[in-house]
Amino acid sequence: MTLGIDIGGTNLSFGLVENGKVKEGFSVPSFAPGATLSETLEYLASQIRNLIVPSVKKIGIGVPSVVDVKRGVVYDTQNIPSWTVVPLKEYLEAEFDVRVAVNNDANCYALGVYGTYPADAKPETLVAMTLGTGLGIGIVNEGKIFSGANCGAGELGCLPYRDSIIEDFTSKKYFTNAGWNSYQAFKAAEAGDPAALALLEEFGRHMGAALCMVMYAYDPDRVALAGGIANNYPFFRQAMETYVRENFPYRKAVERLTIDICTDSNLPVIGAALL
Repeated sequence: MTLGIDIGGTNLSFGLVENGKVKEGFSVPSFAPGATLSETLEYLASQIRNLIVPSVKKIGIGVPSVVDVKRGVVYDTQNIPSWTVVPLKEYLEAEFDVRVAVNNDANCYALGVYGTYPADAKPETLVAMTLGTGLGIGIVNEGKIFSGANCGAGELGCLPYRDSIIEDFTSKKYFTNAGWNSYQAFKAAEAGDPAALALLEEFGRHMGAALCMVMYAYDPDRVALAGGIANNYPFFRQAMETYVRENFPYRKAVERLTIDICTDSNLPVIGAALL
């Protein structure tokens, strides 16, 4: 039995995973704004204590940041200000006396998604784009996570774009900066609100730009869109696909690319358990 944990900017999710399935789990709000490092670690440990059982032999944990994978040290987490240098593996192993593995949360999501494909239809290169508080990108190549030297191979969200970075246009931040929250925008679009529909069409074009970046960087055969925003793919799909067709120069790569929508909330926890 493995305890999988997904640390997000909005929620923390926990699951006891066995044979690739979550047997028991729960989600709680993420760390309070302004919480100190020690407060966040104690909050995390208290939630683990609510679920861990003697049969748990390992904890796998995905974090929205770069990670020293071997040492399990987390650096400069963008949406958790107090997490600048966090010896997470050392802390949790001392607290619970089990082996701990730490990796980027989007990599965990990608690993969870990879496991959903049949054995005879595994993608050669899978990229998962998680659309939530920020933009996360995880890569599984030939069945293994591709992390890069500093676990930062998927940090394309920090690339310059317009007057900021691409993450600001492809996550909940985009809606907040436009005076909406994402849930309200999608509900308004469902009701046919012209302003919401125009907002989502523009969001689709930004997603197209992000997808082009992913294709240039990794040349995937499959891209999985994940996270809460991906549930509303029909509202921005056409604008995204049109942008890619009109702006990505290698037509054969566009023709061969398959885009999947993977919004099972258990996938990042399952992927973390597989570390």
